[in-house]
Formats: sequence, C-alpha cells, structure tokens
Amino acid sequence: MLGRLHAYPLSSHLNSLEFPDAMLKISPPKISLIVSDLSKSGAGRWGGAVRPFLLAHALRRLGCEVKIFGFTQGDDLAIASTSELSIISTPGGQYPQFFKSARSLLKQIDGDILYAYKPKPSSFGLSLLGKLTQGRPLILDIDDWELSWHGGDSWQYHPTPKQLAKDIFKTNGVLRNPDHRLYLGWMERLVARANAVTVHTQFLKQRFGGIYVPNGKDISQFNPDLYDVPALKAHYRLSHYRVLMFPGAPRPYKGVEDVLKALDLLNQPDLRLVIVGGSPYDDYDQQLMEQWGRWIIKLPKTPYDEMPGVIAAADVIVVPQRDTPAAQAQFPLKLTDGMAMAKPILSTYVGDIPEILGDTGYLVDAGTPEQVARAIRQIFAEPERRSPGKKRDRDALNITALMPCLIGWRLWLIRLFLRPGSRASYVRLRLSFGSL
Repeated sequence: MLGRLHAYPLSSHLNSLEFPDAMLKISPPKISLIVSDLSKSGAGRWGGAVRPFLLAHALRRLGCEVKIFGFTQGDDLAIASTSELSIISTPGGQYPQFFKSARSLLKQIDGDILYAYKPKPSSFGLSLLGKLTQGRPLILDIDDWELSWHGGDSWQYHPTPKQLAKDIFKTNGVLRNPDHRLYLGWMERLVARANAVTVHTQFLKQRFGGIYVPNGKDISQFNPDLYDVPALKAHYRLSHYRVLMFPGAPRPYKGVEDVLKALDLLNQPDLRLVIVGGSPYDDYDQQLMEQWGRWIIKLPKTPYDEMPGVIAAADVIVVPQRDTPAAQAQFPLKLTDGMAMAKPILSTYVGDIPEILGDTGYLVDAGTPEQVARAIRQIFAEPERRSPGKKRDRDALNITALMPCLIGWRLWLIRLFLRPGSRASYVRLRLSFGSL
C-alpha cells in the first residue's frame, strides 16, 4: 500500500568511522571517475540520471573536485561537459588500438583518488594500471553483475587453438573487444585489488563485499508541485488514457511483457503502457510492438532535465522486474523517479525493491500477469492513494538527505587518501595540521 517514504539503510561501517577533529580540516581530495563508455548509447544515454553522474553529484556536495573520464565507441559522441562537471573522453576501439587510447586517457587522469565505475577492463583495468604506476588509491563502484548478461558463473571459454587464433587476430575477433566476457571474469577476480568497493544493492554486497552507497534523487528538480499534469498529458497526447509508464529500455528480464499480458487480461480500452526511450540494444521493442502494439505508446528518448515532466504525465510507474540474477543486482532508477514525483509504483518482490519502496508501492510476485492485473485494478480503484505526496514523504530520496551516509563516506575518503604511500598525503596532512 502507499504510504510514507523511508530512508535507505546506512552501512554501519560508514557510521562507525572515527576521526580527530583536526582531520576534518584537510581539504577534500580530487576524484577522477573513470567510466568505460561515455557514448550517448552508453552511460551518456540518460545524461545525469545514471550512477556515475549521481556519484559525481554526491561527491561534489561533499566539496570534492570531480572529473569524469572515459571512452567513446564507434562514431558515437560523448556526453558533453557542463559548467559544473568536466567530462574528458577519447575514442575507444578494439584491441590493439585500445591500448593507445587507454595510454592517452591515463595521461589526462589527474585525480588524487581514482574511482572506477564497473569492473570492466576499460574502467577498472585502466584504474588498476593507474594505481600501480602512479600510486593513487582506487575505489571501485559496482552497480551491476556484468557476468549475469553472459551466463553468470556457469559460462566458460574453452576454444580450440584455431578458434583462439581467430578470436584474437581476425578483424572481428571477439577477444579484440576490450570488455569481452572473458576479461570481465578476470576483472571480477581482481576486485580485491581495489582499496575499497562501493555497491548499491545487497545482492552485490553479498557477492563483492564493499560499502553500501544508495542512489538518491535531486528532489528540487523532481518536484511534482512544479508540473501541470493535465497540460503535460495533453502535450504528450495522453489525455484520453490511463497511463502506465515504463521510463527506460525494455529488456526481457525487466518484465514489461507481464504488464502487457495483464492489459490483455483487463482488456480496458483506455489503459496504455507508455515506454519512454526504448531499447538501444536490440529489436526487443519491435517484438513487443508486433504482439502488443494496441496497448503500447512509445515516447522518444528524452533529455534528463525534461524527464520530470514526462514522469508527471504518468498515472502509474511500472517496474515489473523478473527474478533473475541481473534484476537482483540492479537498483532500478525508475523507482526513485516515480517516488520523487509522488506517483504510485507497481513493482515486484525482487532484490532490494521491497526495501527501497517500503510501504510506498504496490508489490506483486515476479512473472505473474494475473497479480499485475489485480494491482492495476486496485490502484485505479483507490484515487485517494494516488494524490501527490507531502514534502516529508520525499525527503528520504534527496541527495542531501543521504548526508549521514555521505559524511561518513567523506571521512572514509580522507582516510583512504591519507594512507601511507598515497600521493601527496603527508604534504596535505602537514599543511592542515600545521595551522592548528
């Protein structure tokens, strides 16, 4: 049932850190966030909505100077820098050309602390090289189980000598991909080489360890009081429909088919599933349209700063994850979009979703169109539950509401930065303590 939002649990490790007051006067370190793919088809696809940009935003709130570094793929352009955040990119490519690109990017990385996003060779591997050659502390952020897309722990690579030669030397050889799944497995085995690990779900914490750093939302931007819902529904030509919205890229494990099957069961002509952005990965969108086109309305990919207006036009946000390892590892940002905009959310008992939503959403078992249909019927039968939430209901999502966690994180970063042997640590320590 719908109710008050609750704050995410904070890591006891963060809350237990103790530092002398003098250490708090040390200037915050410069952070280099290293991302494998900054293309508009990669991390740049959703602009400021995805994890590395949320981390950058939170770190800047702590007073850290942050830059993002990464690669572009093919002819795709990287997301552009803003007045608040510098983004430095270089073309990626395949092996062996990638080695030249990596060397070029590494020369430009100037942070006191390296913060790799995802355990991939093109981010974590490059960062490990920076740690080894330049003595910089390294943090690894893990927001997905990368191998879950490729069969998980059961996948193995046992080529014949002839196949191995083709995979390495042919122009389209699979092992020329810098982030091939074979190399992803190698990277997982090197996670312990990072000075610290941050994660955002319990699944990932159980698998990799690390510190729980939850996602937040800028509720000054995602504020339902700023948006005229009838006008926005008219703008998107949704005025005549009860709108179930999926603001993301459909993939089979995300359970969109279960919502469409539920619409078949309900068979109510004014219900529509609105998909925002679509899939950049394959033709899955088209497969859905071929079978359930009468229920689907597609909206184009929307810039991040316009997404609150799109969310405002929804009656319900649907996040119907199926119970797979890929889904268990994820923290669907669509949840916080809907929560911040005080929309009812229909989701499933998968991974951390019940804990994230608390008593603020409608939860069903994964892969059950019948339960989805009943929940849709219930949501629209309870209009009082769909009224905009009060301000206090949204505070738990605010980046600033996570400050107890982030303050501990700041102290932890300083401790990491001041570990013996880290670059310039003793100079900063002497400057800071010398003025006491």
